Amino acid sequence: MTKTSRCAAAVIACIAVVMSAGQAFADPPPDPVGQDPPPPRLPVVVPTATDWQPKFPALYEDARRHVTEADIAAQGEMCQWFTAQYDELRQQIDRFNIKLISRNGNWAADDVMAHAAAVTANIDQSVEFLTPRARALTQTRTFAGDNYFPLYQGESFYLMWQHLSNVSGGIRGRQPAWFTGPSVQRFKYWGSRINRSHVCD
Repeated sequence: MTKTSRCAAAVIACIAVVMSAGQAFADPPPDPVGQDPPPPRLPVVVPTATDWQPKFPALYEDARRHVTEADIAAQGEMCQWFTAQYDELRQQIDRFNIKLISRNGNWAADDVMAHAAAVTANIDQSVEFLTPRARALTQTRTFAGDNYFPLYQGESFYLMWQHLSNVSGGIRGRQPAWFTGPSVQRFKYWGSRINRSHVCD
């Protein structure tokens, strides 16, 4: 090969590299949003003995006499679930809703149905765990007739459980994401209150 031929070959090779690089920049990989596969089954939470104790901030000190051992046991076990699985379940619900929205609410598209089944299985397993414990929490009435939970963050656990149940019902009914959205947001709101309170620490 002559010197001229070698130079020409080198120029062609450089152009090919530049063109391939330009194509890579022009054609980015598919957007990963909404591409998550159905989640795996969450492990069953088995409560264990711990040294956890409930918190009684100043406003709850007077109500302490209304708190029962059943309240304390229920919240302690719900805290074990919350610490182990709340964040993961919240993310699973969000990922499913993103997938449904990105398919324009089409339940027959791609693996939407399989994803829904996997998420609802994990929701229902969590609801099954939380139900007897949320119902065990003491509720009293204030002088104004309003419901009141004497255990700190008892209300947050109770309402988080209620709205999580509603999320499952909405997904099972193949409702659009905007229909289940309010229950999802309330589930996350009460979960955020529990997290920020450090009641499970």
